[in-house]
Amino acid sequence: MRVCQKISLKATLCWLLAGYLLIVVAMMFLEKSFIFFPTPYPEGDWQPSGLDFEDAWFEAPDGTRLHGWYVPHENPRAVVLFCHGNAGNVTHRINMLQTLHDRVGVSVLIFDYRGYGRSDGKPDEPGILADARAARAWLAERENIDEKDVVLLGRSIGGTVAVDLAARDGARALVLEGAFTSITDVAAYYYPWLPVRLFLRTRLDAAGKIADYHGPLLQSHGKADTIIPIRFGRRLFEAAGEPKRFIAMSNVDHNDPQPAAYYDELVHFLEVISKRPKP
Repeated sequence: MRVCQKISLKATLCWLLAGYLLIVVAMMFLEKSFIFFPTPYPEGDWQPSGLDFEDAWFEAPDGTRLHGWYVPHENPRAVVLFCHGNAGNVTHRINMLQTLHDRVGVSVLIFDYRGYGRSDGKPDEPGILADARAARAWLAERENIDEKDVVLLGRSIGGTVAVDLAARDGARALVLEGAFTSITDVAAYYYPWLPVRLFLRTRLDAAGKIADYHGPLLQSHGKADTIIPIRFGRRLFEAAGEPKRFIAMSNVDHNDPQPAAYYDELVHFLEVISKRPKP
């Protein structure tokens, strides 16, 4: 009887182990689908009323054709490249673009990573980082400024993209909204029972790069963020050099609009930046 029980227990453990390994393998193959949630064209409002924009078309270094919306300002307080989050496309940021133009007073280019909106290809870490570099080059040429004079604004996963650009090439300033340390940290938070730090190929390690950025940083995070807890934002901020400022916003979840007080802070930040010597 005891021998049968031991065999049964051993068989159960083997089945559990096999199931666990199957989940790990499946996660490895489906990794990108857990990170990137693109909404391809034609879904979205591609002819919004009240937003004066130009279609921007450009190519990544590997030839991938990319698309964005350029919203010019006659007398911009700054020129901003907006790196959006991991879901949707540019059409889901219409209100943000309107606010950045009307209230903050900036010229802004928002672009879709490969596989998002009207951009070709499929998203992956090297691809979206290259896409951002191509977008900034287009914006700098369109505004007739140096690429290092562009202010980089990254929201959520776009924060890791903006940090990569700033750390590698510099920037006029870096603005992060709901950003986090790395994909591996967030994945370990959501899947503590999986060895994600060992098998994840997508890293987007903002915390490991941000110290290489030497310029002003404005970072904000909602205290009520249920998708990316604020502690991930604070850890990223702690890894950054001075000058820097962190804004913790009460009652703001990850996908909530930024409150009016935040935009007041952003305007002040950009006004101070405009008086600093150019990098």
